[in-house]
Amino acid sequence: MIKVDGIYLLRRFSAKINLPGGQTTSYTIHAGIYKTRPNSVITRYGDRFEYASPEETPALMTDLIDWYNEAEQSGKFSPIELAAIFHYRYIRIHPFEDGNGRIARLMVNYILSRHGYPMIVVRSRKKNEYLEALHKTDLTVGPTPSHGAHASKREIQQFLTYFTNLFVEEVTYNVRFLTERGDNVWWFDGESVKFRSDTTSKMLNLMYAHPDITISQLSESTGVNVASVNKQIRQLTTKGYIQRASNGDWRLIITPSI
Repeated sequence: MIKVDGIYLLRRFSAKINLPGGQTTSYTIHAGIYKTRPNSVITRYGDRFEYASPEETPALMTDLIDWYNEAEQSGKFSPIELAAIFHYRYIRIHPFEDGNGRIARLMVNYILSRHGYPMIVVRSRKKNEYLEALHKTDLTVGPTPSHGAHASKREIQQFLTYFTNLFVEEVTYNVRFLTERGDNVWWFDGESVKFRSDTTSKMLNLMYAHPDITISQLSESTGVNVASVNKQIRQLTTKGYIQRASNGDWRLIITPSI
């Protein structure tokens, strides 16, 4: 572990992987270092998909970075196209032993923000759409990692279409988030949530303003009996809207309008 500007960074950490036959094993991951062993994924259809080998990874990453710098400077691609192509090529390399998907999505937002575009999120409820778009594009591009790492805009058209639609959805969400306001308007996983009961919104607002508020205080402040408050809390927890920390404080995952 090293400390940079007051932040501790891990040099290495352990991770577990599932082996064929249901067994698991652990191995050490060295942060910031290209993979030293082959990596692959079992798709949702049960087949194994191989990424670039450790031996070819450094050269493919150099190609990717050189391509990006040249493509950005030439202006031949829109920022959306640039981000989508980079994402797909990076994923086909899978240069690190862990966190490749998260890094790919982080790089997408880096590219978009670099060009003055808003950042986007692959919502958890739409993760399968994201994976399906990648899978269909893989079928078009083919299984050879080195070819996938140099895939053309035409070859990844299916993923580019998905990515463009995702961008439009996220921008639309951002506009709605900024314009739709009210005490009973909340946001969760990219969608607005409106409760039939004003009591629910009042409870959430109280939790938001006072994370340490008790069940009894919620009951007293809303004029609802304790049993009803507990019932609503169970429903909100089940839907993933709220959590309760180990110290008893409320943590709201759902977001109030601004």
